[in-house]
Amino acid sequence: MSAKIKVLECIRQGQIGGGESHLLSLVENLDREVFEPVVLSFTRGPMVDRLKAMEVKTEVIYTERPFDITKWWKVRKFIRDNGVNIVHAHGSRANSNILWAAHSLDIPVVYTIHGWSFHQDQQAAVRKIRIMGEKYLTQRSDLNISVSASNQQTGKEFIQSFDSVVVTNGINLSKFNPANSYKDIRRELGIDAHTILVLFIARFTSHKQPLSLIRAFQSAIAAFPGMHLLMVGEGDEKKEAEQLVAAHKLEKAVTLLPFRQDVPDVLAAADIFVLPSLWEGLPIGLLEAMAMGKAVIATNVDGSREVVQHDRNGMLIDTNNLVPALSAALVDLAGNAEKRNRYGKEALDTVNMRYSAKEMTRQIEELYKQVLRNKN
Repeated sequence: MSAKIKVLECIRQGQIGGGESHLLSLVENLDREVFEPVVLSFTRGPMVDRLKAMEVKTEVIYTERPFDITKWWKVRKFIRDNGVNIVHAHGSRANSNILWAAHSLDIPVVYTIHGWSFHQDQQAAVRKIRIMGEKYLTQRSDLNISVSASNQQTGKEFIQSFDSVVVTNGINLSKFNPANSYKDIRRELGIDAHTILVLFIARFTSHKQPLSLIRAFQSAIAAFPGMHLLMVGEGDEKKEAEQLVAAHKLEKAVTLLPFRQDVPDVLAAADIFVLPSLWEGLPIGLLEAMAMGKAVIATNVDGSREVVQHDRNGMLIDTNNLVPALSAALVDLAGNAEKRNRYGKEALDTVNMRYSAKEMTRQIEELYKQVLRNKN
């Protein structure tokens, strides 16, 4: 029997976010008769703990900086010592810190772009530097994977000669299944069964717009008092979110929690899921909510608009007028049970037809084999 293909899955952080959930699904579904995964993260966190519980060899080489040359030799040693055959970098920061090491060992690199590091809300100089960085990474990777067709198109618009294969994110449809039994999260948190529960599960960072959601909810609850907002996650805007809730005296209507491992249970408790991002690759959190049959509100940005068809399987709102548009959408959905149920059913059908983690993994496995054949 031939030796297994050793794949290094590399990611910027150990906290649970979209890219990290993607990596976990990929590792979980890889054909272990053919592939042996090894994981490198640049920070610790729950993802690392889950991988170790799965008995997947996982290393942390700490850095929060892109292109951190001080870590490159250590990365190179880890790749060499573990007999890695192919490297799969998830996100620009991970790729920026493994690319030199892989090239120096003549090991091919697959780069999955989980949303571009450049976007419209950045200062022009910052954006230009980010585009240059992505151009450098994409042109030097052996294969680029876009997680949505719209994300691929954005790359082609801003990076000359950009090329990629589209492999959409997938999720575990057995784990995220509304037919399963779940814990009573409402009872745990003291939220009444008749309250319309609005849910946000994401990193508290500016691109996910948690502060805009709180401001929109403040307006919405004045028009429809029977709502509660549950926000789950961590990030550099978490403290400001707590202060905003206190300043507007929303403590009884808004609950802020850290990251949790029981995401399906939390989703099962919700009536409306909200993702007000300024940009996305193909948001896994959105797919998970839709797989649970939830009515969703998302922004009309790359990735999200590829999944959500407005007024069919969810609502899309523009980022230009985010707070009032989000407030109006919340009031609309909170007051219309028929619409919530219709969106939820269509959302469930959408994900079941198109976004399976097993299918995603089979596609990526074939790409690994193709890249290795081309290298040899």
